[in-house]
Amino acid sequence: MSPYASAHALRQAFARGKLGAHEWMRAQIAHIERADVAIHAVVVRDFDRALAAAREADARRARGEARPLEGVPVTVKESIHVEGLPCTVGRLEARDWRPAADAPAVRRLRAAGAIVIGKTNVPPEISDWQAGNDVYGRTSNPWDLSRTSGGSSGGAAAVAAGCSALDLGSDIGGSVRVPSAFCGVYGLRPSDTLIARSGQLPVPAVPHSGAVLAVFGPIARAPADLDLALTALAGADVGEDRAWRVSLPPPRVRRLAGARIALLRPPACAPVAPEVAAALESTADALRRAGAIVAPAMPDGFGDGRESMRLYMRLLGYMMMSRWPEALRQKRARDMAASGCEFQAAMAEGMVCSGAQVFGWYLAREGVRQGWRRFFEGWDALLTPAFHTTAFPHRPHGEPALTAWHDQTVTVAGQVLPYTRGLFYPHVATLAGQPAVTLPAGLSAEGLPVGLQLVGPYLEDRTLTRLAALIARENGGFLEPPWTA
Repeated sequence: MSPYASAHALRQAFARGKLGAHEWMRAQIAHIERADVAIHAVVVRDFDRALAAAREADARRARGEARPLEGVPVTVKESIHVEGLPCTVGRLEARDWRPAADAPAVRRLRAAGAIVIGKTNVPPEISDWQAGNDVYGRTSNPWDLSRTSGGSSGGAAAVAAGCSALDLGSDIGGSVRVPSAFCGVYGLRPSDTLIARSGQLPVPAVPHSGAVLAVFGPIARAPADLDLALTALAGADVGEDRAWRVSLPPPRVRRLAGARIALLRPPACAPVAPEVAAALESTADALRRAGAIVAPAMPDGFGDGRESMRLYMRLLGYMMMSRWPEALRQKRARDMAASGCEFQAAMAEGMVCSGAQVFGWYLAREGVRQGWRRFFEGWDALLTPAFHTTAFPHRPHGEPALTAWHDQTVTVAGQVLPYTRGLFYPHVATLAGQPAVTLPAGLSAEGLPVGLQLVGPYLEDRTLTRLAALIARENGGFLEPPWTA
């Protein structure tokens, strides 16, 4: 089989006896050893344990005890705990630390039969749309090695290059969706709380750590594979799993005809590159031709998106910078407040906020969530850009972007914008905790993948994976990168 075979296809081949898990694992390892020389995505390798687990998978299948993901090779973001494997978050001072136990999400993948073959690269502190650090070096995009793979979940490059059937990433600022868009694969940011998110550095390894906005989510080459991963991963976090069980509703739609798809056209504060705008319009046209109802619409109160983005940036600043040393946090907050960008000023508020402010922002967030609930009474999904550009060229190694965002810029459609403006389209789903899936939408004139985002109703993640599969029939879905390992 091809290294680009879907997880679903692998399951079928294993089940029918056409392929053994150990046989495939040896082929997968050989492919990684060839292909990863160029992209450098699978930075921690666990091949011996993976081969042993593959032998056990073959034995279990022979006994008729195969599980849903039996024998399927997966990778895990380096920042997520995997027993015995490094978990540095790109920091040299942490290179010798190894978790004593798997994160709950990793345990669930293993319980479903998946085999962890290694861990994939991240930026320092999982805080950039690049995946490179002083511990492991830099991951490149398999479509163009001079460009970023996206971040902070560098595993999208591994999936796109056939080095892994599935990757488990995490997402607070598009860290699953942006690399998936850059590498031409599918990435699911699930509904808030649907997948246990404890067991990731730098957040403490305990459930209910005060985190907000962040989730774990799968990356795959096919929407059906996102469904497989979701079935394995969905469930309450430690403690709540004593009683709580997840029963996801079926998709709202079975076909595109009659599906109600709202469209977010780029507002003035969030321009997109011409190729992204073209992909958005061409996909909307394809949906209409297939019989879907497509029209511009957003929840009441969203307006031009600026207030929503400011609220998100406040919460993001609180979440991402509260662990920084006081002096550094205060200095960065002053720099960002003085940047002249209203959104960076909002992040600065979050960096030095009081408990009363956080409580008020949480209440405001609940108001936003209520607006989305009403919105999805009349719409099945919202189509937006996934990011405002395609994969951009590598930036030099150095300080993580998140600690220097006040002086980083990017040019989009002729406008010079702060680097933080790339958070706009990811924030649309993140602020309210809505599920979102990134899907391939063709190639740019430079031959780079263009990704779009579908946002859906809370806890109706399967509506999105179903729509992504239907859209793949119209636009071809995943394409193999034009390279040979």
